[in-house]
Amino acid sequence: MATGKTTPSVAGKQARIDWPEIRQRLDAASAVIEHAALPDAEETRRILKARAQALARKSEPVEAAGERIEVVEFVLAQERYAIESEHVRDVYPLEHLTPVPCTPAFVLGIVNLRGEILSVIDIKKFFDLPDKGLTDLNKVIVLDSGSMRFGILADAIIGVRAIPVADIQASLPTLTGIREEYLKGVTPDRTVILDAERLLADEQIVVREQVAG
Repeated sequence: MATGKTTPSVAGKQARIDWPEIRQRLDAASAVIEHAALPDAEETRRILKARAQALARKSEPVEAAGERIEVVEFVLAQERYAIESEHVRDVYPLEHLTPVPCTPAFVLGIVNLRGEILSVIDIKKFFDLPDKGLTDLNKVIVLDSGSMRFGILADAIIGVRAIPVADIQASLPTLTGIREEYLKGVTPDRTVILDAERLLADEQIVVREQVAG
């Protein structure tokens, strides 16, 4: 009996299958199919560009800092306070203070700052905070809204910094009374941010500041 595979006889003869030739044909067909499935050069460039743009978008930082406000930080009664710098016209050492009679206790007096007479408000007394008296470190922070201008007394100036708006908390349980009414927010390090616009517009200060002048 014959042991190898054969094709049906042709003209009475058996023909052998040429397996190497068939394998070569199959490989050639596979290569053609694979090439047809691949994108052409232009399509490849388009795909690569799209991928590069997607990666660039992922690598862009999501507004790391976000919206910020710039503030002037200062000390009041051993606590840290701040006020937005856009409302701060200038900062001066407290010099040549002249008390004014018949004014509320929180109106400390008036000063002559470069030829301009300004009232100085002691907000420690206005906020009913402990008063340690005047020292050489006291500074006058001049607040200005365009229509109103006066100075507030600070025990010392810490400096200027930017604070992310997202970090500002609404309040703290310890901030009660009149301070809470003029509160813009509190930072994680417990710096109290005052609402300068409300201070500059409040009739309790505006009216008496005018009387003091």
